[in-house]
Amino acid sequence: MERRPIVMANWKMNKQPNEAIAYIQTAAKAVASYPDVEPILAGQDVLLQSMVDAAEDTTIEIGAENVYWKEEGAYTGETSPKVVANLGVQYVIIGHSERRNYFRETDEMVNLKALAALRNGLKPIIALDETVQTESNNAHMHWIVNQVIEALKGVSKDQMQSVVLAYEPTQAIGSGMAMGPEQAQKDLYMIRETVSDMFDAKVAEQLRILYGGSVKPENAYAIMRQRDIDGVLVGNSALDPDNFIELVKLAHQAKKTK
Repeated sequence: MERRPIVMANWKMNKQPNEAIAYIQTAAKAVASYPDVEPILAGQDVLLQSMVDAAEDTTIEIGAENVYWKEEGAYTGETSPKVVANLGVQYVIIGHSERRNYFRETDEMVNLKALAALRNGLKPIIALDETVQTESNNAHMHWIVNQVIEALKGVSKDQMQSVVLAYEPTQAIGSGMAMGPEQAQKDLYMIRETVSDMFDAKVAEQLRILYGGSVKPENAYAIMRQRDIDGVLVGNSALDPDNFIELVKLAHQAKKTK
């Protein structure tokens, strides 16, 4: 089954409103040349309305970087998934490694946020983060499989059509050294097999799984041409709109080789 690849830029805590608008204006026409690739930009909450407005009538989708697991209430400083969805945002990153590391998000919290996103019509991009150095292949496999199981608890087969998974090995994030394409393929294959065991082969085959961690134009093609890698989640490299455009182009080229 053919899966449409995703190139997602996670701006993190970067960009001013005018910079966000200028970036979208720069990238929009170029990425529209590759309709077989889905380009997504994720920005801070305070930028989302400007981003949605700037991306109107383009092929670019907008994503949030995080949401809370409640729609409303006395949760000062948190962001409601209902409000985010009402802005016209389509996607939200759940469980990014920095959320897990700096803000102590647990697997349970990631699951609650994913369910809240789905309840409110958002498409969660659930990040799977290998946060420990494992000493054996079996321990490595167990860590990844367990995160998939915990993240998808309570998610239905129908809801899985809106879910994207993203694997980000901690040792690769911000290091400048991405995981080797062959090892990344093995890990993403294992993730897909876990989803098949949890749901069925059809759900697993439809699921899009991204790789994240020191992705840049120099290594993206080799990563994205792997069978089970359906695109990339990119941080620092994608702060430059020219790099984002190039990554979308490379995703298009890699798709043709599968």
